[in-house]
Amino acid sequence: MSEQLTLYLSKISRYSHKVELALIEANAPYRAYQVDLDNKPEWFSSKVNPLGQVPAVTYGGPNVNPEDPSSLSAKIAESNVILEFLADLYPDSGLLPKDPVLRAKVRFFVDATTKHIEGTYFPFIEGNESFDNVLKGIEFIQELLEEGRDFAVGDHYTIADACISPHLARLKIITETDIGSFPVGMGYKLGEELKGPKFVKFKKYAERMLGRPSLKQTCDEEAITGYLKRFTDRIQ
Repeated sequence: MSEQLTLYLSKISRYSHKVELALIEANAPYRAYQVDLDNKPEWFSSKVNPLGQVPAVTYGGPNVNPEDPSSLSAKIAESNVILEFLADLYPDSGLLPKDPVLRAKVRFFVDATTKHIEGTYFPFIEGNESFDNVLKGIEFIQELLEEGRDFAVGDHYTIADACISPHLARLKIITETDIGSFPVGMGYKLGEELKGPKFVKFKKYAERMLGRPSLKQTCDEEAITGYLKRFTDRIQ
């Protein structure tokens, strides 16, 4: 019997999202507990994550009420740390390849996603990044994608795919709704640029990731859209 694993998450959190994707892709048993980020319970910081952030995981110990986690369970925080933990916990899942070169490529892709996708498009939503830099970030990631491969690295879904997929889902929303603090119409314009021949490889990869059952199961578009509407102060 496997140890208990509880994921504390929020459906609007892109960091939570990538951990949940990895759990599902690994076919790992887990329990999910939704944390209200606008009204976090006091016990969450004192008993789960002192930083008060999601995602966080409790692993092992008795199977108890998530609101009263056992002191015997391990507490693990930070999304990329949790992804590596899951890859170690489920070595046959393929979340990290066994080949050391491919493992290094996965970690490089994760780092590149943080710098070149998350580091550009979310500031763009907030009105603090240029349209051109978002495209440059996407172009950088596209160069890492190998022709004829379905996944970010190798022939299997890895934590590289889990890391970028929540951002792909949010990019899809802003390009279809134009929600954000960027100038009116720039979200739609981004979508049109990504449909062009320059980004064919990236677009096909994004479509594959967005079509996976794990993404469809975990992506609450209504909740994410509602959250993104907080960033609707327009630059005219």
